[in-house]
Amino acid sequence: MTAAPPAAPGPKTGGRPPTASPILVPMEEPERRIRALHTESTVTVYQAYSPGIGLPAARDGRFPASWRRNRMTWVKPSFLWMMHRCDWGAARDQETVLAVEITRAGFEWALRRACLSHYERGAHPDRAAWKDRLERSPARVQWDPERDLRLRPLPYRSLQLGLSGEAAHRYADEWIVSVTDRTPLAREVRALVRGGDLAAAARLLPEERPYPAPDDALAHLLPR
Repeated sequence: MTAAPPAAPGPKTGGRPPTASPILVPMEEPERRIRALHTESTVTVYQAYSPGIGLPAARDGRFPASWRRNRMTWVKPSFLWMMHRCDWGAARDQETVLAVEITRAGFEWALRRACLSHYERGAHPDRAAWKDRLERSPARVQWDPERDLRLRPLPYRSLQLGLSGEAAHRYADEWIVSVTDRTPLAREVRALVRGGDLAAAARLLPEERPYPAPDDALAHLLPR
């Protein structure tokens, strides 16, 4: 490990994501699909924390010691779903919005070992098989309605990924590439939406494209 510089850098912040292109959603969007800002080797997920956790995480590029690895933590590839969950960073203990860039290898490790958080006919042989897998899985998946700029539900769903046990430890200690404070972006987009300038707000959104998850990482999480 390299020595720390004489003066600790301030938290990574920014009002704009790596690209300012609007999200383009095809007319025939599948009911369930992972859409995310991603590169050849990384994928970005979002979380929101109190400043006591979020600001040190953005400053240091990793979660502080107060971040509890023994609890399930949920990550969202959808920026707007995160805004729905944290009310644009206004919800209590969710005032700091983080963009956590993690390795695709880690993300797909979790998907392969995940189980749906609720029983769905067609995704499991029966309810007992689902419950057995759920108890053994270090990750859980929910498919929740995607949101538009006004945070209204859309007729298709986005993935939420819950990590516990081994998955939570790997997430915090192995998978993270960078942590960026996106609270300024959340506030800027919210102000534009409230002012009625949806086109300008859309231009600020992260470019969340369909994520090319391997079949063996996703098929068991899609009802047949």
